[in-house]
Amino acid sequence: MNLPPPNFAGTVRALRGGWRLWEQAEVTSTNLVAARLEIWNAVRADTQTAGRGRFQRAWVSDCGGLWLSAVVPVETHSAAWRMLPLVTGVAICDALRELGARGLRLRWPNDVLLGNRKLAGLLIDQFHPGRAVVGIGLNVTNQPEACDPRLAGQVVRLTELVAAPPTPGALAERILISLRKVWQLASEVAPAHLLPRINALWDLPRRVAVDLDGPIVRGQFLGVDAAGRLLLREAAGPRRAFEPQGVRLLRDLD
Repeated sequence: MNLPPPNFAGTVRALRGGWRLWEQAEVTSTNLVAARLEIWNAVRADTQTAGRGRFQRAWVSDCGGLWLSAVVPVETHSAAWRMLPLVTGVAICDALRELGARGLRLRWPNDVLLGNRKLAGLLIDQFHPGRAVVGIGLNVTNQPEACDPRLAGQVVRLTELVAAPPTPGALAERILISLRKVWQLASEVAPAHLLPRINALWDLPRRVAVDLDGPIVRGQFLGVDAAGRLLLREAAGPRRAFEPQGVRLLRDLD
């Protein structure tokens, strides 16, 4: 049974695809609110006061963007768990392509880009066994660079890709339906079944630098394997596979 989020003062609506969406004007973090909910529930806010990305980096969550967290079933350390950020990236790209967006690509492990500009980011949390919270931040009509000038030239918004983008609430429904469809395919068949679709979104081959939380390895990024491991070929060496938890950052060199 769902526990109502603490101090929740918004609305709840049932969506197609079996989702229930909790919506509120402002929250600290949609992931933290969603932590109390059961699977196939999601939280959307107009703004977040404490949005965050990987490694607890601050995430600008200004009005006009999509700040969404969805609860999905997954077992910790399973193949599906390791592939969850990548599968979510596929689901987002599928939903945005239906709106007419083109040229999207993924950046390992959790960004959706157009060229080298960031459109969306993901943050996966697991607060309870058997389920994960998938946090999605997507620029729609918002202006994050107005909040943080360091983002100038580094971000892109959906309104630049689609003539008439849907409202964040309507966009949330599209993405949730796509996420459940893709996630159930990954869970019921195998995450590796989606591997060709995932690797098609990397814009390969790319020269990258991989930060192994200290040591830096440079080479040609070749995508990911069926276990979600990052594949890299150094200049004069064999192909190597790196576990996701061992990679702090992947940076494009091209």
